[in-house]
Amino acid sequence: MDAGTTLLGSTLACVGVLGAALVAYLGKRGENALTGYSSLTERLQAERDRLERQVAERDSRIAELASLHAADQTEIARLRLDVHRLGGPH
Repeated sequence: MDAGTTLLGSTLACVGVLGAALVAYLGKRGENALTGYSSLTERLQAERDRLERQVAERDSRIAELASLHAADQTEIARLRLDVHRLGGPH
């Protein structure tokens, strides 16, 4: 082998190693970005689920309070009729 062939071989080997290093670096960056995106997605889904549970609990409580309000209004109407029937103020 002459010096020119050795130099060309060394240069090609160096370019190959640098290319492989670049691909590995970019691949790792992509992997890190994907991991970060997945983590963010999981956190957002957990937050959404927690908020959906809170809304369901709130809606249930509102329905319960609406039922109590309706019962109170019915009782008030009944008592007003009793007062009127007994000759109280109109």
